[in-house]
Order: sequence, then structure tokens, then C-alpha cells
Amino acid sequence: MAQDVAVGQAEAVVLTVVSVTSSATLDFGDVLQGIPTSIANNNAAAAIFEIAGETDAGIDLYLLLPQQMHLADNSDRMPIIFSSTDASIDSTGAGNPAGMAAGKGWQNVNPNSLPATVTIGSAGTDVYLGGTTVPSPNQKAGSYAADVVLTVSYNGQ
Repeated sequence: MAQDVAVGQAEAVVLTVVSVTSSATLDFGDVLQGIPTSIANNNAAAAIFEIAGETDAGIDLYLLLPQQMHLADNSDRMPIIFSSTDASIDSTGAGNPAGMAAGKGWQNVNPNSLPATVTIGSAGTDVYLGGTTVPSPNQKAGSYAADVVLTVSYNGQ
């Protein structure tokens, strides 16, 4: 009785770990009581998140956005609003909201529903975020802050 044996292999390549860092805060600067202040996503004061990982790998992005900023002692709060055009995603990784080139990502997108087709560019990918703060006419003076969280994960695409 004749018999033969073959040996095959299983292989896999683990991709570079995806990472995200916050390199600039959304900085409203000095605001006046009762006067809303807006920062566009292409303004130098926009928040910048830098994403690094495997070039051309598909990623999912999720922003957890605050509804208000607060004083360190929580004695007062100030609303913060994000419109449907307050985010941009730059696939060049330039790190410059004002210098984002047309056609190099997604401009003026909804930060509450970021695109599902994002990939990591050869120099990384950046997310730029603007917003509006709305101090009340009797807003307590002081420094207000809130966390903005970007979660990034590979999606297998």
C-alpha cells in the first residue's frame, strides 16, 4: 500500500501597533461672559490628534466629546458644542490644521460620526477638531477644561 505525506505551513504577519497622541488641545483662549467663541477645525487653536501605525491599514475612529467644560473644583460649568462640520481628517500626517490640502483626507466632517473608510497615511493620519463654547452672561471667571478622547483601532480593511 503506497502512502505519501505533505507538510504545509500557517503564516501571519502582525502589523505595527496603532497609536494615537494628543499633540494640541482645543484652545478657546480668553472668552467673555455671554459671548460664544468658536474655533474652526482648520485654525491653529484646533485640537490635533496624531495617529501612527501600519501604512494603508484601515482604522476606526471614535471621538468621545464633552458637553461642557468645568472649573477644576467643579463649581461651575460652561457648554461646549460640536457641529456637524467641526472635524477634519488629514491623511498626510502634516500636523497643521491650516495647511490641510484639499483631497488629502476628509474635511469638515461630523465629529460624532467619523468616516468608516479612514486609512493610515505613509506619514500618519491626523484628526483636527474645532468647536464652540457658550459662556453664560454670569459665567464664573476661571480656567475651564474637559477631556476629549479619541479611540483608534484597526478594522481589518
